[in-house]
Amino acid sequence: MSRAGDGRTHHADDGSGALRRIAPPARRFLARRRAVLARLAVWSLAEAGQAFLLGYGVAHAVDQGFLAGDTRKGLSWLAVALVAVLLGAPVIRGVFAELAGLTEPLRDGLVRRAVDRSMAQALDAPGGTDRAAVSRLTNQVEIARDSFAGLVLTLRSFVFTAAGAILGLFSLHPALVVVVLPPLLGGLALFLATLRPMAAAQRRALAADEALGDHAARARAALRDLTACGTGPETARHAADLVAGAAAASRVLAGWAAVRTAALGVAGHLPVLALLAAVPWLRGRGVTAGALLGAFTYLVQSLLPAVHTLMTALGAAGARLLVVLDRIVGPAPSPTITHGTQPKPPRPAGPPLTPLSVTDVGSTADIGPPAVAPAPALGGRGSSPAMAGLPRPAPTRRSQAPAPGRPTAAVELRSVTLSYGVRAEPVLDSLDLCVAPGEHLAVVGPSGIGKSTLTRLVAGTLAPSGGEIRVAGRSVTGCAVADLAALRVLVPQEAYVFSGTVGDNLAYLRPDAAGADLDATVRALGLRSLVARLGGLDGPVRPGELSPAERQLIALARAHLSPAPLLLLDEATCHLDPAAEAQAEEALARRPGTLLVVAHRLSSAVRADRVLVLDGVQAVCGKHEEVLARSSLYRDLTGHWNDGSHREA
Repeated sequence: MSRAGDGRTHHADDGSGALRRIAPPARRFLARRRAVLARLAVWSLAEAGQAFLLGYGVAHAVDQGFLAGDTRKGLSWLAVALVAVLLGAPVIRGVFAELAGLTEPLRDGLVRRAVDRSMAQALDAPGGTDRAAVSRLTNQVEIARDSFAGLVLTLRSFVFTAAGAILGLFSLHPALVVVVLPPLLGGLALFLATLRPMAAAQRRALAADEALGDHAARARAALRDLTACGTGPETARHAADLVAGAAAASRVLAGWAAVRTAALGVAGHLPVLALLAAVPWLRGRGVTAGALLGAFTYLVQSLLPAVHTLMTALGAAGARLLVVLDRIVGPAPSPTITHGTQPKPPRPAGPPLTPLSVTDVGSTADIGPPAVAPAPALGGRGSSPAMAGLPRPAPTRRSQAPAPGRPTAAVELRSVTLSYGVRAEPVLDSLDLCVAPGEHLAVVGPSGIGKSTLTRLVAGTLAPSGGEIRVAGRSVTGCAVADLAALRVLVPQEAYVFSGTVGDNLAYLRPDAAGADLDATVRALGLRSLVARLGGLDGPVRPGELSPAERQLIALARAHLSPAPLLLLDEATCHLDPAAEAQAEEALARRPGTLLVVAHRLSSAVRADRVLVLDGVQAVCGKHEEVLARSSLYRDLTGHWNDGSHREA
């Protein structure tokens, strides 16, 4: 399984490659702790003696005591078995006391290794973040520690308990070993055959979990970029693919767990059934009743519980330990980036606003052929660290696209209706609008009337309930994100900037921009003092240290540099003072293309070629003087603006 964000290439997906990588440091780790291992072996020998005495005492209590009519001797042998059981408590205490000498140094070493790797990657790639480091330092290190402790306990207990039990069976009668050992070894062989594929499945499940977490962290850090660039649906689709991949990895892991359970059934229950079925054969070869009862005691009390614990630990803790150690101690990951496909924009959902029916949109200017300038990819020079690995539109070049016959409108709305629900009153009702290429249109109206909704509809990030919207002759509803980015740039009220250089932020929508183009944009938008304060085009941008007005200026400069033929400003100058707003709007109006502005001040409407007034009853469109004469709402808004209510200090 290979998925985005896995961050690692495994040369041996069956687990053998990881085992080869882990074996040398594991041998060195254990070699430095021979004294601890020796003390563990001594305590384990006592456990083997305990297992031997348990069945041996039961067998002799029956044969030499109760069946022979000597109750005292039978009770004495049972006392021996009881002492063996009671000795288990101090043995386990001694084992756990020595176990800390192995597990705690392992945890400390893994923490140091994870920190060293994270620091090394930070030095190799300044500004980048290793988001998986937190998982390695906390969750994965604790998984390794707990799994290693369980594995040591289980392996030690199985080896010495099995040795004591098999030695006891042999001492009672060699034929008992012949009956019990084959099904036990068969179940163990089947179980061992599942270890490598199960380790591979565990590795894929961990990789899918890390990929999903990394994608979520990057998407959360780039929410504004995703929203403004229209790549949110594609990012969500990619996240859904990662979730599906994680679920598939979990299902594969569950399948191998079922095979492991079958192996446990063979090794854990078949020896008992075989011993029961072989009782007549064993009795014919001189096996006594006490020996049979002792054999059952060995199986039920010692051997089979040890086998069950071994399979459970190796199948779960062993696989987790191998995978986690490989991710911490093995080779460092290398990031990968994948791309997805584009879904259609979602339908709106929200409260109903004031309805609008159109009675007059005024006259339109003569329409000439537009110069269609598709937007480039959001990568290269303008890529944000937060956006690394997230879907981006494909790169395109600026091109002229004249339409044959009648010239194509820059923006055209044909009977566009939008309502937030089946029974809700429409926000826009059968709106018709035609904007010529190169025209500067200002949209005004009271708050909540649908101005931002109109810009989202034209931008293609909101689908209408009815009607058709065209930009440069192309329908925007259901249009691919890359095609939308080639047609328009939407600058929202809350400007987005990202951590990077000034040049990266300005050239985000045009990564191939030359230095002269950047300088021209800085001069046109009045950004020279801001750019100088930040250290020039190569100076760092820290979004939290910028004022809202400074962020808006950077976003407007980015739009100015974009090759898209249509700019949509949704109160994108609300934090600027009137002089800065005027300079920015005039610069944007001079660039080739069409400008649609949701006006924040009267001066924005006066500067526009035409004004569109949305008042919830009718839409009026025309020159400033014409709209003043025809729209009482516009006259009221003009008086409101002149009173200074929209002026900023």
